[in-house]
Amino acid sequence: MNKPIQPRRTFLKSAALGGITLSLPAAAWSPQRGNPMEKGKRVGIIGLDTSHSPAFVKALNAEKPDAVYAGYTVVAAYPYGSRDIESSTKRIPGYIDEVKKMNVEIVDSIDDLLKKTDVILLETNDGRLHREQAIQVLKAGKRVFIDKPMAASLADVTAIFEASQTYGIPLFSASSLRYIKGAENIDKSKVLGADTFSPATLEKTHPDFFWYGIHGIETLYTVMGTGCREVSRVHTPETDVVVGTWADGRIGTFRGTRTGKHDYGGTVYTTEGNVRLGPYAGYEPLLKEIIRYFETGKVPVSPQETTEIFAFMEAADESKRRGGAAVTLQSMMDKVKK
Repeated sequence: MNKPIQPRRTFLKSAALGGITLSLPAAAWSPQRGNPMEKGKRVGIIGLDTSHSPAFVKALNAEKPDAVYAGYTVVAAYPYGSRDIESSTKRIPGYIDEVKKMNVEIVDSIDDLLKKTDVILLETNDGRLHREQAIQVLKAGKRVFIDKPMAASLADVTAIFEASQTYGIPLFSASSLRYIKGAENIDKSKVLGADTFSPATLEKTHPDFFWYGIHGIETLYTVMGTGCREVSRVHTPETDVVVGTWADGRIGTFRGTRTGKHDYGGTVYTTEGNVRLGPYAGYEPLLKEIIRYFETGKVPVSPQETTEIFAFMEAADESKRRGGAAVTLQSMMDKVKK
C-alpha cells in the first residue's frame, strides 16, 4: 500500500532531501559499447519533444563518452511528450529517428520504460504532464531528473516534492542556464544584487514565464539565492521586466525578451566588483550534475529553492494582472496551502 502524501504545510517546512540507497536492477547489455553495463546505469528518457533529449543521448551514448558520465547510457525512451503543443509535437518523429540511431529503444509506455531502466530523465517539454509522469517514476523507486519547467503550476511543483518525500526518492529540476559561464565563481555571501536576461517567449498552455522565461529567472536565483519577498512586473508585448525585492533589501531583476536577437546573460553586483554572466555553456554542465545525482542521490538544487522560483513566477503573473502592483511570494504560497 502506498503511503499517503504528506500535507503541503508539512512539506513547506521540511528540510532539503538527502541521499538514499536504491535497490536497482541487474546490469544490461549496451549495443553501443558491446559489453555489459554496470548495475544501475541504464538511463530512460520520457519525452522526445525537446532538443534536450537527443543532446543528452549524444553525450551519454558517445563512442568514447566523457569519464565524468560514469558509464551511464540511455537505453530506452518513451516519446511522449506533449500531444497538443505544435512546436513540441512536430519534433517527436525526427527525434525518434535520431535517438534510434544511437541504440535507444523506443517503448510504448512509461511502464515499459521503467522495466528496462534504472534512472530517468523526465524531458517532456509540457510541464502539465510532469506531475503524473514523475509520480509514476517515484512509485517505481527510481531517481528522476525533471527538466524545465518542473510543472505548469506552483501547486504541481509542491505536489511533486511531496511525493518525493513520500516515496523516499530525492529529485531535482533545473535549467541548463543555472550553469551559465561566470555563475560558478559567485560567492552568494558577497552578492549585493543582480540583473539577468533571457528570451521569454510565450506558450498559451503555460503561465508566461514557466515556458521559457524560467531560464533567466533560474540564473537570477543561482546568483542571488533564496529569500525574495515580493515582485513587481512591467509588461509590454515585446518585453517583461520583473523586479524582485529580497528580505535583506537586495534587489534582483529579470528582463525577458520576445523580439530582437535572443541571448542569455546578466550582471552580478558584488562587494568586490561586478561580474558578467555568459555566454551560455550548453547542456553538458547540467548533465554532469544529473549524473552526480544519479550516483549519490544528493540534489544540487534544493526543493525550497525550486519552489521559490515558481512562487516568484506566479507572483510575477499576479503583478501583471494587477497592473504592476507588488505581490508577495508568501501570498502565492498561501494559495497552495489552502
